[in-house]
Amino acid sequence: MISININTKSHVISLLGVTLHSRQPSRIEITGDFPAATCLSTSICLLVDEYNLPNQLTKMALPTLSKADLIALSETDVTQPIPKESIFAALATPPFLYIPGTFNTRDLGLLPLSSSSSSGKGRKVGIRPGLIYRSGGFFPNGGFNDAAKTQLANQLGIKKIFDIRSVREHSHAPDPEIAGVKNYWIAAEATEKEATVNLADFLEGKGERGYVKMYMDVLRGYEEVIGALLRSLLAASEDHQKPEPILFHCTAGRDRTGVVAGLLLSLAGVSEEDVEMDWMLSRIGTELAREQLLGFAMKGAGARSVESPGFENLVSLKRECWRAFVREVKRVYGGWEGYVRGVLGLSEGEVDRIGRVLRGE
Repeated sequence: MISININTKSHVISLLGVTLHSRQPSRIEITGDFPAATCLSTSICLLVDEYNLPNQLTKMALPTLSKADLIALSETDVTQPIPKESIFAALATPPFLYIPGTFNTRDLGLLPLSSSSSSGKGRKVGIRPGLIYRSGGFFPNGGFNDAAKTQLANQLGIKKIFDIRSVREHSHAPDPEIAGVKNYWIAAEATEKEATVNLADFLEGKGERGYVKMYMDVLRGYEEVIGALLRSLLAASEDHQKPEPILFHCTAGRDRTGVVAGLLLSLAGVSEEDVEMDWMLSRIGTELAREQLLGFAMKGAGARSVESPGFENLVSLKRECWRAFVREVKRVYGGWEGYVRGVLGLSEGEVDRIGRVLRGE
């Protein structure tokens, strides 16, 4: 048992800033004004009082934010909290969705597109709403209960979940079994090795070199599950059936998930400007777990504090880093389609059909 005394009352979703080292589930008793909650050592524990997030999002007359508002909020320094009024309004604004027990959940088809995403030829651009979802991990002891499963499977109609995590992450917290939903996770050899981050790679500029290395490793290390996701979309076009909604995730729903989202949006014809915005929105989507994620990043990178050289660049989302990664994809593969053809082994015609499925054509 671990008891934590908290004397101040929370009026918003609250985050437990501790790390448990036991491999077994541990009960955490909260004394004061918080309810009890259960955490796994690898989970992010979300504590909700009577002023909980679901009530904030469903009972309050929250204004939805404009695209410009979302962009401005996504540029908030990661070391600083986003004001609660702003985060509630943002999470009530598409493309964000609220599912208890997870976070950073979005419908890629509801990403607000700019004029730069227009094909100019009358062809659809962008992913069809209700087809592709992205999120962070699922935490049963953080609220992912039967009601959340029903929301995911019945209300959103998700039929397949693709897990983009390492062997260690998956073994500690496998995806939940949900009736009518098939889980996909591939224990590729490259994912057997835990991702190591060298802060020296993030020292210069905004950390572009570190991000390029980290994200190119995602494309190489998770190619099997990425290929399985794309082939599931391709199968729908070959069978002339309506594609089934899918969700893909990693742990934070930020880096590995962001790379795959960038690939799918690009195949659907979305402009680089709007793909970049989707990546930046993870600053908002991860706010509910910001303190935990900073702690995990410090441990993984061997940083002594948030002031450690290179650490701020590692945990921040800067446009320059995504742009540097996209340039590297073009240099190495000739672009996203080149990666799909050259690495995943799909033909030009298959890539075109995947794009049509994504756009709902």
